[in-house]
Amino acid sequence: MADIEMEEDHPRLILHNFLTEDECKELEFIHKSCSTIGYRPNVFSTTLSHLIATNSAHLIIPFLPIRDRLKEKVEETFGCEYELVTEFTGLISWSRGASIGWHSDDNRPYLKQRDFTAVCYLNSYGKDFEGGLFHFQDGEPKTIAPMVGDAVIYTADGRNTHSVDEVTSGERLTLTLWFSRDSSHDEDAKLILLLEENVLHKSNNVPWSLLPLPASDNMYWFSPHQASNQDIGFDIRLGRLHALGFDVYYSRDMNFGSDLSELLMEPMQLARRDQLLDHKFVNVLHSLQDANLKLSQTRFNPARRFDYHDHNQRRLLRLV
Repeated sequence: MADIEMEEDHPRLILHNFLTEDECKELEFIHKSCSTIGYRPNVFSTTLSHLIATNSAHLIIPFLPIRDRLKEKVEETFGCEYELVTEFTGLISWSRGASIGWHSDDNRPYLKQRDFTAVCYLNSYGKDFEGGLFHFQDGEPKTIAPMVGDAVIYTADGRNTHSVDEVTSGERLTLTLWFSRDSSHDEDAKLILLLEENVLHKSNNVPWSLLPLPASDNMYWFSPHQASNQDIGFDIRLGRLHALGFDVYYSRDMNFGSDLSELLMEPMQLARRDQLLDHKFVNVLHSLQDANLKLSQTRFNPARRFDYHDHNQRRLLRLV
């Protein structure tokens, strides 16, 4: 791992090959199987709380050792060992048309708890997408061309004001984390509470199952240019299935009067080219996760990479 030296006036550090290709592929699989519409036009996101809410909490496990390594590197780099908590962890992808202008990551009153940022690039500029260059307003390096496995860490304040160029093709994928000195913003504590509620709900009401449960339909509905007419757009779960070469097949006839949101919760099969696949899925999210897993070139066992030294993360693993 080759690091670019940090400037005193603009504290930042570039870490080459911080993540392995397999780690990047694993996170890409999770995002393309579970993502929802994001916080900006043409942006998609996967948060850890969303994974819990959609009964996919087991997919949190691959994030945990990466978060540990990043937090330790941030604390070492900025001289704040044992002072930080992880405030947010998420996968964020930028499709064609997505961009963001000059800003710092603490530029709103409700973001002032953010002290440091870490961005890991899960795919590469010029190969997987065009556009999407990262720019700092001042200091060096001024421009970063995302490359798979690289990471950039920096202070979240005005010393590292930055922007991202518009993505012109493909999908730019990152793992983004924010760290805080304020322990009341500890993401782990919130996730543990959600997991405990989830476990309690299952034990009292429904049989245990690892099958995904989709969120509300509006979280998956993509309207180009934020069209006000919700009839203009598509469901991103179906869009990703089609991009993988799959069509959805129902045993009962699908008529034009059928409600799409209801159909996507129905049992279904997948077809590829002229072949109807045998397996039956409980809903569209189940089929999307399985399709991405089948087409993934890596096979992984994330629990083997888990680090048991952190008390909160031991609790997270037990609950997951």
